[in-house]
Amino acid sequence: MTTIPRLTAVALLAALVAGCSSGSGGGYVASAGKLAGAAPLTVEQISAKVGCTPRMQVDAAEIRTGFCRTPDGEFFVTTFASQTGKDAWMDAAPEYNPHLVGNLWTVLSSRKVLDLLKERLGGDLHLTDHRTKQMKVVG
Repeated sequence: MTTIPRLTAVALLAALVAGCSSGSGGGYVASAGKLAGAAPLTVEQISAKVGCTPRMQVDAAEIRTGFCRTPDGEFFVTTFASQTGKDAWMDAAPEYNPHLVGNLWTVLSSRKVLDLLKERLGGDLHLTDHRTKQMKVVG
């Protein structure tokens, strides 16, 4: 079972990775909007879709992470300013934790919680390390 300290450590790792990775520059919405053609969803917007007001853990230009607790369970929502930042996070994401992945966002929690959230958020469920050929994506 995923624990809150483990999830917090992953969120902090994501902030460090984003701070050390090369980005495309520009503001949070501006650089992300170039990829999607429209402004990507924020941590607050994603959280609201599942009935949560997030407690922000990381609030930086390149990465934002909020913690949510709902009747479905506990989870972290992370958004990225660029695909480069998201890719860096994905490269550092622990292979033992499943995560739900969308356009410039991820949600990290247990498989049970992610299955419930996927119904409302969409995205692809990454069940194993995406760097291996055995990766299983449920979408």
